[in-house]
Amino acid sequence: MENLYRLGIAGILIMVLILLDCGDNSSKKQMAPSITVYTALESELVTEYLKSFTKHHPDINVRIIRESTGIITARLLAEKGNPQADVVWGTAASSMLILDEQGLLEPYAPKGLEQILPQFKSEKPVPTWVGMTAWETAFVVNTVEIAKLGISASDIKGYEDLLRPQLRGQVTMPNPNSSGTGLLTVAGVLQLRGRDGEAGWEYLTRLHDNIKQYTHSGSKPARMAGSGECVVGVSFGYAGISQKQKGAPVEIVFPAEGSGWDLEANALIRKPGISSSAKIFLDWAISDDAMNSYRVSYPIITNGKGGNYEGFDGDPIKQLIPNDLGWIAGNRESILEKWVSKFDGKTESR
Repeated sequence: MENLYRLGIAGILIMVLILLDCGDNSSKKQMAPSITVYTALESELVTEYLKSFTKHHPDINVRIIRESTGIITARLLAEKGNPQADVVWGTAASSMLILDEQGLLEPYAPKGLEQILPQFKSEKPVPTWVGMTAWETAFVVNTVEIAKLGISASDIKGYEDLLRPQLRGQVTMPNPNSSGTGLLTVAGVLQLRGRDGEAGWEYLTRLHDNIKQYTHSGSKPARMAGSGECVVGVSFGYAGISQKQKGAPVEIVFPAEGSGWDLEANALIRKPGISSSAKIFLDWAISDDAMNSYRVSYPIITNGKGGNYEGFDGDPIKQLIPNDLGWIAGNRESILEKWVSKFDGKTESR
């Protein structure tokens, strides 16, 4: 009986210890550091990339807010007096310049900064943003649908070919107000045709006649071309290549004149009590491990180690036009206002 009594007491003590340990683990989970990350990266890429971060930092909870570039930018500006984000990850550098001008970004030099090519990071001694990948204008052409019009994908070589009369109402393009791809495409056209003159706007007006719809997402035109909802989707390289890999009857055309482009960049938000976990995230975001994840989808990574990639002929950096990100940021509002006044009527409803 005494032995049974002792065994019972021991069992109770073990149960108490287990309960205390469970409570401690639950408490640890609740007390784990948490950061809020705003991003314009495609949702499937966010999921894939974060596997690397979680592997190295399982103790940090990451809350992702994903929207298109224009919406992320507008949200950050609206929250200036009470910042909600800790980090911006994978959002257009042209937007970063606007946020920086408004004093929303905290200078921070992440570990490994010396590996990033000079043209792909802030020019300040302690950078306020650092690029991770670049993306560029590309045309995604449905080979089946374009053949029905009496022309082929090989007939689409540059911007002028989008003006062909056979393509009236057959082209889809992102709205530059809500899409970073839309803005880099419009800004690229303007820079290729004299920047401050009317030639760029005249081209966009002629292109408007062939536009079926302006979308809020930069990747949606590629998906629409892939499904045959439009003949040509003005999008970006990865979005088109992804459709082709999934079996869609598309060809990806990089315009002969060169592609407008922007960087997906990262930054620390200026706010009281900046989290050390936010800095850890930014260190990881340009680490070799992260870059190896990015390069699966993007040939142009900012440490210059991207190399060849399916869908590109040669070095993709050579496809990029000379691009003045400062000019884009400084003229963003006037460009968007003029674009809305001329073309917004064909934008899809939300």
